[in-house]
Amino acid sequence: MSASDDIDDSAAPLIEHLAELRTRLIHSVIAFIIGMIICFTVWNPIFNFLTAPLCSAMAERGQQDCGLILIKLQEGFFVAISISLLGGLVLGFPYISYQLWRFVAPGLYKNEKGAFLPFLISSPLMFFLGAAFAFYVVTPLAFDFFLGFQQSGSLTGDGEINDSGIAAIAFQGSAQEYLSLTIKFIVAFGLCFQLPVLLTLMGKAGLVSSEGLGNVRKYAVVGILVLAALVTPPDVITQVILFVVVYGLYELSIFLVRRVEAKREEKLRAEGYYDDEEDPLLAEFEDDAGDLPEDERR
Repeated sequence: MSASDDIDDSAAPLIEHLAELRTRLIHSVIAFIIGMIICFTVWNPIFNFLTAPLCSAMAERGQQDCGLILIKLQEGFFVAISISLLGGLVLGFPYISYQLWRFVAPGLYKNEKGAFLPFLISSPLMFFLGAAFAFYVVTPLAFDFFLGFQQSGSLTGDGEINDSGIAAIAFQGSAQEYLSLTIKFIVAFGLCFQLPVLLTLMGKAGLVSSEGLGNVRKYAVVGILVLAALVTPPDVITQVILFVVVYGLYELSIFLVRRVEAKREEKLRAEGYYDDEEDPLLAEFEDDAGDLPEDERR
């Protein structure tokens, strides 16, 4: 067989994989577009749902009107588009994940499928858990903090100065700005909740260890503080909440990686590949080191 024949034989599977990838991507895009169209038809109720934390925070302060304004003429349309994009991704994500699994699964062994599938299922669940935590816990606290900078009082006819001669500060938020801030909260916490899934998967692949994660804990604390400062608005309450949550997830990741290591050790011991008394590689290294002069051993 000539070299050109070998190239042709190796190119055929690649073309088949690319064709399969193209099919899966087309199906995923169609699912996303269908979800986007569905959300576009009901974007008003979705927007009302997303503004619930703001309305609750304003109602607690005695402000019954929580309406948002459109600063630009086209802003309402882009608000609807933003909600449609986010909703289309949420609705289409289960089917997109299924297409990803259909593409990856044929190339995995049976034990690899059993290891990968739980992470594929837990990843969206952890994202939705983080998004729910952000929406129901973090955003009400953050919006209440932001609204605390208002200055109430009886407005004059011009609507600028109150009876005491002090300028009133009232919230008149932009619909697009509010939606952008809310989505930022939801996405940031949803991604942060992926930390246990990612580190546990890396631990199962042998890329990280529980001991290594524990040794770099102090660096992780600094990294989490920087992350909290970057992905949240500049208020201390939200940053502290994000830090506490992500650090808790980091400690949970160490626990999960330790469990993965224990199961791997148990499996190797059952198969007779694990020596409880001494690691052969370590023993060989110590024997070689013992043959060296004392100054070279140091």
